[in-house]
Amino acid sequence: MKVSDVAKPMQAILVSSRAEIKTKFSPEPEVKDNIFTLCWHMPVSFDPPLFAISAGKARYSSKLIKESKVFVVNFMDLKHEKEVVFCGTNSGEHIDKFKETGLEKEEAEKIDCVRIKQASGFLECKVVNEVDAGDHIVFIGEVLNMDLKKTKNRMFSEDDRFTTTK
Repeated sequence: MKVSDVAKPMQAILVSSRAEIKTKFSPEPEVKDNIFTLCWHMPVSFDPPLFAISAGKARYSSKLIKESKVFVVNFMDLKHEKEVVFCGTNSGEHIDKFKETGLEKEEAEKIDCVRIKQASGFLECKVVNEVDAGDHIVFIGEVLNMDLKKTKNRMFSEDDRFTTTK
């Protein structure tokens, strides 16, 4: 049994990230936008407004956030379950998840990153601290911009099954 087994259900979110990355195919760095699914996240302070996400150290998305020091938390409506599962089971290192899922990019207003146009809400965050947490890194971001549309968000249970909030 794992801690996450006891703590379920948890709200599944999509985190978008952007960084300039050097690849073996291009001598010049190229800007890469990515999306990944997370269930380990939480608000950690009202003043200043801080939000934390926990991402695996070996994940491509962690590399992008470590490089850029920004991320966007995108809260997704129930109708995007297929896209949330896809983004959590495929690496963005070799594919464009925006293109593969049909999710649309929208430039963030306060940070150099994209957010997801279809999101029911978002938090634009600038990393103010990184905490080593075993095989994960907890990125603590100061929320510089946010918005919320009233919709049902998804809660991850297990085996790619979801429930919703009421």
